[in-house]
Amino acid sequence: MITKEQIISLAGEALKDTDRYVVNVTVSSDNVIEVFIDSDTSVTIDDCVEASRYIEDHLDRDAEDFELSVSSAGIDEPLLVARQYRKYIGQNLFITKNDGVKKMYRLVSFNELQLEVQEAEAKLYGKLTKVVYHDNETIKTADIKEIRPYIKF
Repeated sequence: MITKEQIISLAGEALKDTDRYVVNVTVSSDNVIEVFIDSDTSVTIDDCVEASRYIEDHLDRDAEDFELSVSSAGIDEPLLVARQYRKYIGQNLFITKNDGVKKMYRLVSFNELQLEVQEAEAKLYGKLTKVVYHDNETIKTADIKEIRPYIKF
């Protein structure tokens, strides 16, 4: 059976010496493998193809049949690894805490244990809405259920 750890290792090797990294890997019981990657800059289709080919070349189809897909983590997906936070410094995120409270914050800084953020509050001025940021506060990563980017079109 193909293991998640095996795929994480192969994907890590495929992305070595690049600014790309593994965000998540799933391997189902019938060997449907999904690899999600991200980058400090951007992920292209060619990046996904390159990683997919590397992983496929290092697995034996004669030993086990599998289905493999490699894709970008996606801008509307939750942030799963701390390294993803880097490109969101100075930007707004929706943070849902373990108690279910969901608010918008601007990310100031982060480390593995906590995020420094400013709560964002929308204020209505006549017909205009302006976002006002409050003082810095710290949120422990252990208190966070989910973090999603705020997407504005």
